[in-house]
Amino acid sequence: MAVALVALFAGARFGLMLLIGLGFGMALEGMRFGFAGPWRAMILRREPGGILAQLLAIGLVACAAFPLLAAHPGELGGAQAPVGWAMIGGAFVFGAAMQVVLGCGSGTLVNAGSGNPVGLLALPFFAIGSFAGAYHLLWWTGLGALPILTLQGTAGLVVTLAALALVAGVFWLLGAPGARRIPARYLVAAVLLAALAIANLVVAGQPWGVVYGLGLWAAKGAAALGADLSGSPYWAAPGSAERLGASLLTDYTSLTNFGMIAGAFGIAAWRRGGLAQPVPAYPARAWVAAIIAGLVLGYSSRLAFGCNVGAFFSGIATGSLHGWVWFIAAFAGAFAGIRIRALVGLEPRT
Repeated sequence: MAVALVALFAGARFGLMLLIGLGFGMALEGMRFGFAGPWRAMILRREPGGILAQLLAIGLVACAAFPLLAAHPGELGGAQAPVGWAMIGGAFVFGAAMQVVLGCGSGTLVNAGSGNPVGLLALPFFAIGSFAGAYHLLWWTGLGALPILTLQGTAGLVVTLAALALVAGVFWLLGAPGARRIPARYLVAAVLLAALAIANLVVAGQPWGVVYGLGLWAAKGAAALGADLSGSPYWAAPGSAERLGASLLTDYTSLTNFGMIAGAFGIAAWRRGGLAQPVPAYPARAWVAAIIAGLVLGYSSRLAFGCNVGAFFSGIATGSLHGWVWFIAAFAGAFAGIRIRALVGLEPRT
């Protein structure tokens, strides 16, 4: 019904985007798949299956995205961004913060939709942090950055697939004997996410993303409260100013974000017969850490030009070299985040 109403009042393309978002949420929650959890499994238990599935999904999207981008340069765009000091630092910090709350951008949306108390608490602060990071973005990028570097065409696709295979081989070799296979549900999730990401690119003309939509929600809230955003080169830019004045039902990223929350909600409610979950017995410092981590996730992801979805997944799949650098920096940060999560008391008590 929601898809039909959006299509009726905003347009068929926007209804399709909400439908695609619902698919993302249902696939992620239904297959219990994500980005933060598999990274944690690899670091702590040397189980590479989740990361291998992520790389498989990226490769499948790349096989469609590279030809599509080459054939329709004026209609479709990739997730391209420059590599710079702020981007690298932002990715490292994001990798740490996502392990604190066990959720990246898409993971926080899905966790909130499924009724996870930490996800519900972190989500609004993620949005606020994304808004603030965008507000200051040009200052950070002024610290120094390379030009945007991309792989394109058939040669770029071959290089991307070879690099994905090489990285997958390294993770497979580092995996613990007997724990190297990809679970069947992860394979299903990889195929579903790839199909939905390709649909996102075709329908919206842009790759799957998360962070911009969250920042836009907070920016619209700030503007509604009377805040003057003209002092920010980012939010005062013509494109952002137009988005601020338009309905969220015409913003592609917001629609897929709404859909992820709703899709996860539906699957979780169906699976458990309701969303009632006991509030974890975490110490007060754990809840404070979840709030801080939410803010840091939003702010750092804006500096890094995306989260696991917009930078890592979509960046690599559409040929942006910043996606590879983001992956290395964020994975390094995940080691620190796992330790921080334990220190602040967010690990279950045994």
